[in-house]
Amino acid sequence: MPPLADSGRRTLARIIDLILVGIVVWLLTWAFNVHEYDVNADKVSYAKSFGQSVIAAVLYMGYDTYLISKSGQTLGKKWLNMRVADLENGSTPSVQTSLARAAVLWIPFAFCCACIWTAIAGGWSYFDRPYKQGLHDKAAKTVVVSTS
Repeated sequence: MPPLADSGRRTLARIIDLILVGIVVWLLTWAFNVHEYDVNADKVSYAKSFGQSVIAAVLYMGYDTYLISKSGQTLGKKWLNMRVADLENGSTPSVQTSLARAAVLWIPFAFCCACIWTAIAGGWSYFDRPYKQGLHDKAAKTVVVSTS
């Protein structure tokens, strides 16, 4: 199996992916008029915030699941020469494995604690030994390896 990817590069790849998909989430929530922060002194609207969370979860999970199951690489990982591999044999993860990995990462991100969960789940790779796995990698039994 190729060498494990550096946690700092993994973080940068995740930031790239967050920005790319975040732009699409923002455009769709703007188009459908569902904003997370809608301040109005007369009413509080939870449905709009929930709508944005659903859109974010579906898009982030779809992006990760499709690209990881296709090539093992999101755009951020591709640009930084990394890929996700099955821990057992180094192959590209299946759709089911990719979906499990994405669900652990993106469902909490979209619905409750985006910054905290991202720091915990992804940051886990900085301390994990021997495979440098984030919590989403542990759940899916995957690793992130260098391709260069």
